[in-house]
Amino acid sequence: MGRRRSGCISPSVLTCSSSTLSVVLWSVVVLLAVIMSEQPAQHQAASSPTPEEKPAVHIVYMERPPEGEAAEPEAYHLRTLASVLGSEEAAKAALIYSYSTAASGFSAKLTPEQVAKLSKQPGVLMVVPDTIYQLHSGTASVD
Repeated sequence: MGRRRSGCISPSVLTCSSSTLSVVLWSVVVLLAVIMSEQPAQHQAASSPTPEEKPAVHIVYMERPPEGEAAEPEAYHLRTLASVLGSEEAAKAALIYSYSTAASGFSAKLTPEQVAKLSKQPGVLMVVPDTIYQLHSGTASVD
């Protein structure tokens, strides 16, 4: 009467002892962890760039375009960018905004290698990473 089972012989999970279920669940968790830890590393190494290679937004300060090109500063900026990226299509894809009123330059998504090459181009004054600043109101809230 009331004989206790020590294993999962019955097809019903409810009749399994808690220790047997714990062992099975931990085995499944460990097996999944091993599978998941191996796969992303293999896939990631082949496809995604490292953070050092990943493009980031930079602001490129340039000299004013030459007299003949002053009417079209964006075209001048695209040519400068294309000289580093290899094509006008790649330059258009990387260009975010072209500045021409208060300063001459543009913002673009660039890798560190592209930044180094662009910095050496004629007419380029400076290339700096885009920085987002958080403004503070100066008033403290009292809770």
